[in-house]
Amino acid sequence: QVQLVESGGGLVQAGGSLRLSCAASGRTFSAYHMGWFRRDPGKEREFVAVISRSTSSTDYAASVRGRFTISRDNAKNTVYLQMNSLKPEDAAVYYCAASSLHMGSSWHEYNYWGQGTQVTVSS
Repeated sequence: QVQLVESGGGLVQAGGSLRLSCAASGRTFSAYHMGWFRRDPGKEREFVAVISRSTSSTDYAASVRGRFTISRDNAKNTVYLQMNSLKPEDAAVYYCAASSLHMGSSWHEYNYWGQGTQVTVSS
């Protein structure tokens, strides 16, 4: 069992930045690939970014590539999402998730989820 708690969401103007954090507890954090997803009301859950267990590999959705950066600190059991040049369409609830098997972009590949943190971007 892995417990995930996101933080760092809030209200920001378009063009601004936020850094989300996701603190993990429970089983060995470094055994999991970690992903970020987001969901806007009325829309499907959307893949944002993923980082491998060892931090050597990352992948991003095309919509955020070049603006967002995922990173992790295995010593602190924490994964981060640095979001720059935010746009109104980035507004959503952001979730971190842990996958024991696949470094994937599909939500069903992830075993554990946090409760989410709201990001609001004003135009």
